[in-house]
Amino acid sequence: MAHVHGKEVMKGMSHAGEAMSKQAVKGAVTSAAVMKGGKWVSKLTKHPALVFGLGVVAGVLVYKYRKEIIAGATKVVDTGKDFVLQQKENLEDMVAETKEEG
Repeated sequence: MAHVHGKEVMKGMSHAGEAMSKQAVKGAVTSAAVMKGGKWVSKLTKHPALVFGLGVVAGVLVYKYRKEIIAGATKVVDTGKDFVLQQKENLEDMVAETKEEG
C-alpha cells in the first residue's frame, strides 16, 4: 500500500514540476515580448507624426470617457478616506484598551 502511495506522490511531484516548467516558459515568452516591444516603441518614438497621432487618440479617449474617469477617481478617493478613518478608529480603540489594562 505504501508503494502505491509513493507512486502517487511522485506523480504529484511530476505535475508540480510540469506546472513550474510551464510558468518558466510563460515568463520567458513574456520577457521576450517585452524586450521586443521595447525595440518597437523606440522605433515608434522616432516618428514624431505617429507620436502626435497617438497623443491625439489618447486625448480623444480621455475626453470621451472623462465622466467615467472622474467618477472612478472620486470613488477611489472616497474609499481611501473611509479606509484611513477606519484604521484611525481601530488604532484609537487599541490605545484606549491598552490604557484601560494599564
